Amino acid sequence: MPRQEVPRASLPPHGRGFAAAAGGDGAALDAGDSELVVVSFYRFADFPDHAELRRPLKELCEELRVSGGIILAPEGINGSICGTPEAVEKVLNFIQSDDRLKGLRMIQSPVTPEDEAIHHGHTSQSPVGAGEDAPFRWDHVRVKLKKEIVALGDPGVMPTKTVGKYVKPKDWNALISDPDTVVIDVRNMYEIRIGKFKRAVDPCTNSFREFPSWVDDQFQLAESDSQPCSENNDNTIGGQSEDLNSSKPKELPRVAMYCTGGIRCEKASSFLLSKGFKEVYHLEGGILKYLEEIPKAESLWEGECFVFDKRVSVEHGLAQGTHKLCYGCKKPVSDEDMESPEWEYGVSCPYCFATKSEEEKERARARQRQFETWGVIGGPDKGRSPKRLEANHIAEEPKQVSSSV
Repeated sequence: MPRQEVPRASLPPHGRGFAAAAGGDGAALDAGDSELVVVSFYRFADFPDHAELRRPLKELCEELRVSGGIILAPEGINGSICGTPEAVEKVLNFIQSDDRLKGLRMIQSPVTPEDEAIHHGHTSQSPVGAGEDAPFRWDHVRVKLKKEIVALGDPGVMPTKTVGKYVKPKDWNALISDPDTVVIDVRNMYEIRIGKFKRAVDPCTNSFREFPSWVDDQFQLAESDSQPCSENNDNTIGGQSEDLNSSKPKELPRVAMYCTGGIRCEKASSFLLSKGFKEVYHLEGGILKYLEEIPKAESLWEGECFVFDKRVSVEHGLAQGTHKLCYGCKKPVSDEDMESPEWEYGVSCPYCFATKSEEEKERARARQRQFETWGVIGGPDKGRSPKRLEANHIAEEPKQVSSSV
């Protein structure tokens, strides 16, 4: 589809999520004390020619020195980028110049000094910023082509066709306090472990791809043998244990779902509607918008919210939380976890210690030594073969000599 010129779209103030239609009125950008902004965004769309956007989008980000990661798929776009306010707005306007991608759902997050340093290329402050397997690397931009912008594994689920009802944070408490509402956290176990809403059911998934099977087991198979997860999952309503597999006549309940920023529960709501659920609701803007807008005294949120950046977790008001990241498994750990004998910085924690072989742990120790010695993982060559670098250097020498003659 040909791209059109669109008016400048304003970014939300930091921490605020909103649906931004190109050319629509938006809140003024608040960059705080930093000259950079971090904006996460997504949009489900019918986008079969998504691959054509990859090169021009990547080139624009590189030209404007915008870093981060963007996923393009037939079902839309999903990304998180960092740069100056002007540069980020240009990238978002370019994306929304395609009519199908107008109305990006966006949230601006605070920029930490670490994010800022990593964006500018100074990766010595954190091994997360230097490793290829890091959740986010702000030293360059990645634009990837995938089958889905959020992997559920069911190509028949199409949020562009049908989706649940959005619920504003101010209306969320009333909905999930209703005993006839089943509240489902569609995040993964390691995220739910550090925080969730009261009465929320934990599907005990290790990845979003496991969610459809959990739904089939819990709601559609009367003689299901599945057992509720015991870890951080009381599943209580009015003090009584919730039994989704009871022998009563099967009636699909009213469901309210939530996730970090809204993308997973938007897709999950489409999946539940395809399975015959009639009343499906999801929290608009996710946990992040709720924590920002709802005062702590009125909140039904318990704990902290895991986020996929250097903050690791946030609390009410989007203040940085207390959790750190295990670089061995990329999962959050508390101060108590770090007192365990299974905790080894950069190597393992109580949640991954038993699953890692000694060979894997030794490789992690080697990476940690490289970081402590050189400030980057892989040493001064950043993991590239020294022999190959030397060969390239030798091959370039004659060119340099001839050009100087």
